[in-house]
Amino acid sequence: MCPTAPSCANFFSFHFFPHSQKIGRADRFLRILVVGILAGIGLETSEHIVHAEEPASIAAESSKTLPALPSVHSLSDLSSSERETMYHELKRDAELLELQSSVLRRLIQLVSPTVVHIDTRKPLLRPRNGKASEEEAGSGVITEIGGKKVVLTNRHVIHRAELDNIVIRLHDGREMHPVRMWSDTGTDIGVLEVNDDKLVSARIGNVNTIQIGDTVLAIGSPFGLSHSVTMGIVSAKGRRDLELGDGGVKFQDFLQTDAAINPGNSGGPLVNLRGEVIGLNTAIASNSGGSEGIGFAIPMSMVMFVARQLVETGSVSRAYLGVTLDRKFSQKTAEKLGLNRTIGARVSGVQPQSPAATAGIQSDDIILEFDGISIEDDDHLVSLVSVTANSRTVKMIVFRNKKQIPMSLDLALREHFEKVSP
Repeated sequence: MCPTAPSCANFFSFHFFPHSQKIGRADRFLRILVVGILAGIGLETSEHIVHAEEPASIAAESSKTLPALPSVHSLSDLSSSERETMYHELKRDAELLELQSSVLRRLIQLVSPTVVHIDTRKPLLRPRNGKASEEEAGSGVITEIGGKKVVLTNRHVIHRAELDNIVIRLHDGREMHPVRMWSDTGTDIGVLEVNDDKLVSARIGNVNTIQIGDTVLAIGSPFGLSHSVTMGIVSAKGRRDLELGDGGVKFQDFLQTDAAINPGNSGGPLVNLRGEVIGLNTAIASNSGGSEGIGFAIPMSMVMFVARQLVETGSVSRAYLGVTLDRKFSQKTAEKLGLNRTIGARVSGVQPQSPAATAGIQSDDIILEFDGISIEDDDHLVSLVSVTANSRTVKMIVFRNKKQIPMSLDLALREHFEKVSP
């Protein structure tokens, strides 16, 4: 699986999910591979994604009928003038593709200086063969928060590593140690502060404009091949309920891409065609441990919500709604409550004195809309609440007694309630 990797033996010490486990609720027996954990072969990586927008001139030219090619048996009989004519036609047609390539080259030139490689040395939980530590690697992207230069990455890339055992390698080859670090278990987001005000910061994109089918690029160092570039599309949005790592990643709303992601890519940015970061690559679904065209990235809306709080306060404060949701909400239950399909999140319980109780939410209510966003399922609602500032007043729509009921709700701080609910 890793014939070119310098340390294949270490690869199998990374975390795999057994074949019997599922991805979300689909009965697909794929292993969810946390890329940074898998990257313990001492390699670096990062990634980027891009949206494809074909220039009108290219679309117009490509619609023209190309000249017919000579049959295979006559290729060797072409005269010099005929071959010259074909070369001229090839050059003309290639210029259309070269125009597209120039966009990608410019993007890579702009984004590459913001991508870093992260090497870590971590203590082994169970020392073996006289070895007390192991080297792992991942990627990150530089940005600025509150006037501080920071590297955004995944928590699993830096978890259990001391500051002195974390090395950040820049695009130009320089190396530095972070001066401070933070992480959030619930989202697998990590942040490293660095002392260099001259570092180039990445631009952050608007996740709400992402469309399925947008072309994406992944720029990173899979298996130690620094700043490799792969390309794909956004395959899906809103992937949730993935069984990742030790199960601590509770708040999920992943982008899915088929851009090749491999061990070492964790924490690397996904970038659109405008050179804006839209996500951090985090995991892949794979039976082999390598890329099989199913990769997952944390959207930057969630990344920045968490990262800003970590840098500014050292921890993440999340909103609290105070409901228990039906994880097995079915078509049969929906029809019984008056809905013809399973949309929204069904409330199976309401915590006393919670924001939901104060607003009048009841068991068997189906939450259809939260803060202006239509709810797909229970995991979607959990994800939205997790990235909503506490103490906010939000508008909701619930379905009750075959009617849609609008209501307002004052969110509270999750930490003020002993029992954690959405």
